[in-house]
Amino acid sequence: MAKKSDDEPVAKLSVRVTPRASTNAVVGYVDGVLSVRLTAPPVEGAANEACCTFVAGVLGVSKSHVTVAGGAHNRNKVLAIRGLTPSELQRALASACPAKS
Repeated sequence: MAKKSDDEPVAKLSVRVTPRASTNAVVGYVDGVLSVRLTAPPVEGAANEACCTFVAGVLGVSKSHVTVAGGAHNRNKVLAIRGLTPSELQRALASACPAKS
């Protein structure tokens, strides 16, 4: 098992979640905010867990590396992605979902 390191990079990502959608999907990435639709309902942390799992898949990181750092009871969340620097996060987002003007 990998040992957690205090000097491991952590990047923050702002996410706007629309729960109870028909499918999980990235809607866009505009002005530093990733908009996603999730099938999970916003009850008992289901949408938070689905958000972390979905974003981890989009970024290509382990789902255990993505946690809700803010906005657990809100559509607008801040996710902490362990193991990625902010520049690595931007590159991963740019390849997964090009920004719209």
